Amino acid sequence: MSIALVIPDRKLDQLQMKLQQLLPEVAIEIWPQIQQPDAVKMAVLWRQPPGALSAMTGLQALHSFGAGVDNILVDTTLPALPLARIVDPALTSSMLAYLSGVVQHYQLRLDQFGRQQQLQQWKPRSPRRLQHICVLGLGELGAAAAVFFRQQGFQVSGWSASAKQLAQISCYHGADGFSAAVSQADLVICLLPLTAATENLLHQQAFARFKTGAILVNVARGAIVDDLALLQNLDSGQLSAACLDVFRTEPLPAEHPFWSHPSILLTPHISAVTNADTAVAQIAENYRRTVAGLPLLNLVDQLRGY
Repeated sequence: MSIALVIPDRKLDQLQMKLQQLLPEVAIEIWPQIQQPDAVKMAVLWRQPPGALSAMTGLQALHSFGAGVDNILVDTTLPALPLARIVDPALTSSMLAYLSGVVQHYQLRLDQFGRQQQLQQWKPRSPRRLQHICVLGLGELGAAAAVFFRQQGFQVSGWSASAKQLAQISCYHGADGFSAAVSQADLVICLLPLTAATENLLHQQAFARFKTGAILVNVARGAIVDDLALLQNLDSGQLSAACLDVFRTEPLPAEHPFWSHPSILLTPHISAVTNADTAVAQIAENYRRTVAGLPLLNLVDQLRGY
């Protein structure tokens, strides 16, 4: 019996070693060098090439190497097997620290002062009045962000596909609730999962429902935002700024206009990074569960995409 690590273009020696320490009796192999494909019981996946699992006829379970699964589910050759994801409590604290820093960045007008520095302009200004924050996506991370900013004294609204309830937070859902959630927000944080329903969700018509001059922060998935629509709304002033940590193509291509746009702050997908030790422990536990015929922890609803 073995585990296959199907994670292209990433150095996997440390992951292999840590898993081997927890599962000394199990062969931990790195794709595509799989000695006995039919002996693989679990495949750990991240951006796997289509067809990569075709020879693994004994597979019983799949495991994402991260919290997200959208890059796994796009594979139309994926076998119909249970799929688990990583749930890392440290992701929440990492995300909240990032978002808190971003909000303070815009409150203090560091984006504007940075542009003034390039022009050698001395123009003092008082802090921005950011009073209302909207969080799109009220899953584990989104709910934590909404509660955090409410505790910081912000008025907070939230939007999700299905109805949610959070104390002291105005929660909206469905197509009818989107406008109500975003229309008064000074800053909108996107923490939605990427699914067929959310791809390109933030398009021209959606941005038209935002409060004029709002700021967008995307820490979810790049494909949720229509890139051209975002640029057009920044240029028109409908949006005053955008902070982007995620992109359709990563790394962001050198020719992409996001790099040079004066109203966009870019970070290289670092808002929340999975802790390797946490991931390894959960993968090892789910492998033991697979062998024992027990249900996986943190199972994904593949029809919903999260």
